[in-house]
Amino acid sequence: MNHYETVFILNPVLSDTQVKETVKKFEDYLTSKGGKITYKEDWGLKKLAYNIQKKKTGFYHLFEFNIAGEEITAFELEFRRDDSVMRYLTVRLDKHAAAWAEKRKVRVKEKATAKANAKAAKNDKK
Repeated sequence: MNHYETVFILNPVLSDTQVKETVKKFEDYLTSKGGKITYKEDWGLKKLAYNIQKKKTGFYHLFEFNIAGEEITAFELEFRRDDSVMRYLTVRLDKHAAAWAEKRKVRVKEKATAKANAKAAKNDKK
């Protein structure tokens, strides 16, 4: 089992439920092929660096997962078949990239905690 990371961009014209369904479809595909999702992150609607399919924005998602190497080709084929996916990139993480990914997870968690604490403090003042 190798450690992989996939970032994919979904079409911005999709509704929130369609985005969630599409993400769930890819999660289910990975687990059905024996993969284990170790981390996932929704980056939300972001502006693209350049137009893709005449679109200026897209919904970004990140998956970190473990799966056998021979399953990656089939997984990427699922991205190509889905019209709602504008771009995707899958990379195998070596030990240095995996360490960096762990640091990123900690930073994201700390940021979320700080944001929640600030919101709670603001509500306490009211």
